[in-house]
Amino acid sequence: MKEKFIDLIFKYENAFATDKEPLGAIIGHEVDIILNVEKPYSPLLRRPVSPASPRARAALGVHIKELMDLGVLRKVGHNEQVEVPTAIILTWHNGKSTMVGDVRALNTYTIPDRYPIPRIHETLTQFSKTKLITAMDSLESFHKNVLTDNAKKLLRIIVHCGIFEYLRMPFGIKNSSSHYQGMMNTIFLEELSERWLIIYIDDIIVCDQQTFNKMTEERAKAYEELKNSLKNSRLEATL
Repeated sequence: MKEKFIDLIFKYENAFATDKEPLGAIIGHEVDIILNVEKPYSPLLRRPVSPASPRARAALGVHIKELMDLGVLRKVGHNEQVEVPTAIILTWHNGKSTMVGDVRALNTYTIPDRYPIPRIHETLTQFSKTKLITAMDSLESFHKNVLTDNAKKLLRIIVHCGIFEYLRMPFGIKNSSSHYQGMMNTIFLEELSERWLIIYIDDIIVCDQQTFNKMTEERAKAYEELKNSLKNSRLEATL
């Protein structure tokens, strides 16, 4: 049965990916941002460009290029109106930089999505009799979610080299985790109802009470359904 499982992975190899492959897009689950204020927007939503050292500017240039190459960002034209520019924060750890948008003000005015995130202690009860765990992670999870035109206009970042617009969901915005959890629960609704699958935001965990040697044909079919759901939704996972 172990060999069948390995064969199954190769059969649906396009459901798995590496970070060196082109970034795909999840269909039918666009991300929107709805504010609780009307135009003209508060000055708090209009952030000036953050000062940056030569080292920070060089790092920002690298991050911007990488995201543009992935199709996550696009440069905003000079004739386009920008109502909500967001400043960028650059953090450093062990000599490596991370670029995040300072979306604190935007999050303050964003209407919250109340979709529930699973509670850890309730999730752990599903592991009580588990003998085999298969853990997968959704590759480039948030960046696979396309933004609505409205959300794109609210997610424009301002840096020393211009203004750029997010085309995919960035990290840090309000409701990102709840949106992703709801999307995953919809995609894997059938598998979740059978209680052998756990979804925690972008983590996909298969819990099995059988070992490889005792795995039934029925469970092998369930694994195949899971891989098929990944393929159909254009999700890609890493083992």
